[in-house]
Amino acid sequence: MERSEERRYEGLSPFELKNKLVELAKHRGERLMLNAGRGNPNWVALAPRAAFFRLGEFAVAEAGGVALGPDFGGLPKKRGIAGRLRAFLAGRAGEAGSALLERGIDYAQRRHGFDPDLLVGEWVDGILGDHYPLPVRMLAHAEALVRDHLVAELFGGDRQAGDLDLFAVEGASAGITYVFQSLLHSRLLAPGDRIALGVPIFTPYLEVPRLPEYGFEIVEVVQQEAAGWRYPASEIDKLRDAGVKVFLAVNPSNPTAVGMDAQAVERLGTIVRERPELIVVTDDVYASFVDGFRSLAAAAPASTIVLYSFSKYWGATGLRLGVVGLHRGNALDARLAADSGAMRAAARARYGAVSTAPEAMKLIDRMVADSRAIGLNHTAGLSSPQQVQMTLFALDGLLDAEGRRKRVARAIVRDRFERLYRGARLAPPADPLLTHYYATIDIPALARTRYGDDFAGWLAASFEPIDFVVRLAEERGIVLLDGGGFDAPRMSVRVSLANLPDEAYEPIGRGIAGLLADYHSQWRAGRAGSS
Repeated sequence: MERSEERRYEGLSPFELKNKLVELAKHRGERLMLNAGRGNPNWVALAPRAAFFRLGEFAVAEAGGVALGPDFGGLPKKRGIAGRLRAFLAGRAGEAGSALLERGIDYAQRRHGFDPDLLVGEWVDGILGDHYPLPVRMLAHAEALVRDHLVAELFGGDRQAGDLDLFAVEGASAGITYVFQSLLHSRLLAPGDRIALGVPIFTPYLEVPRLPEYGFEIVEVVQQEAAGWRYPASEIDKLRDAGVKVFLAVNPSNPTAVGMDAQAVERLGTIVRERPELIVVTDDVYASFVDGFRSLAAAAPASTIVLYSFSKYWGATGLRLGVVGLHRGNALDARLAADSGAMRAAARARYGAVSTAPEAMKLIDRMVADSRAIGLNHTAGLSSPQQVQMTLFALDGLLDAEGRRKRVARAIVRDRFERLYRGARLAPPADPLLTHYYATIDIPALARTRYGDDFAGWLAASFEPIDFVVRLAEERGIVLLDGGGFDAPRMSVRVSLANLPDEAYEPIGRGIAGLLADYHSQWRAGRAGSS
């Protein structure tokens, strides 16, 4: 690709540029293309899916028992439905998914005292999908069980800090759009306000705040590459600025794939105690890949909006399962309740059609209404079959007391990470906070280490930042994402360790090292020709 054409593509999101790279890689005329761009995992959690389909079989049989006509089932009777499910499972005791359903009912009874008929009734009605989800924010039993999962994964078992109201959404990508919309509609944010982003960061989180309707002033809180992508105290201290209204972070991070260290989390907590009006938004989708993970919400529960997705750990990106969480005693609701002026007037004007006391609506309930343009509030909510699957994922995590799934998932990505670095002839970084879900390789820094400062300077000055990923695709059939699009160093690359077979990653590493060697040969030839 010519340099002038590369310039045309540099304004695109890395995820849109990837489509062009795939096209270039396919045009090589070879059968093999290694696409390690997007983070779709190539594993599938079996037990919770088997439980879903087993439950579906039961639900269809139950509906068929209340026949309304040929091929028209009716609504199953709730009384005794848990017993009927147990009898159904007893005949399938050795089949996948049966044990999870049995143990899930037992857990819900033991932990929450749930009436098993009401729990199983919610599951059966939900999986059949015959009704709009009710409550619209999240099904009642689903919310309680997913909350339990978040308490375990994000809050280290601290139920007080993890006492969240949840809104079931179509993944964290939907959640972030709902969050910004409702912060603006509720006058907690205004267009042009100053917000801070922890960078490098997932590209849409760079792009959404810059949309014309928001026009936020961006302050970057920068991870330090030389310190293993940690946030130094001086960067966290940018949040002391009274003009900063929101801090948005992905933790553990994407693309740098490392969790915030305890010192940074505690420092943030201290700042929020000093500045309770600061709103923290944290996307914790990669939490399960770090041992002993602690969310920013654990340090500042009253001021933090939590985004969580089930997409990565359970291999469910296509299912679009996530939640937005807000502590039941959060400071944002307190601010809305205390205001007697513009906020209350805005609430009455906007939410009067869905509440007799719109000024008293919680922020998370406003998000639900905003997600359906107010007038369709009664049809809001994630589809009920999705909520049932989400619940089964949560139960699978809660009942994995020995951490078997975590050990396997972490081992998969760690092994691929090591293969990648071995292929590139690099020593893999050793850091207990690494998720190993992605690797960010700074190509100019590698050039400097391997071939010297003069070559690294020439590389950066002579080529467009996306030239490396373009040539990887064109010449070697390897598709990676441009790290610069995540606000990572220019000409860095992001490798997903989740979506290709294990044996693909050493060749990707060799491809990176080999292409860098090709640039070096070009540089040496140029120097020889000019001498």
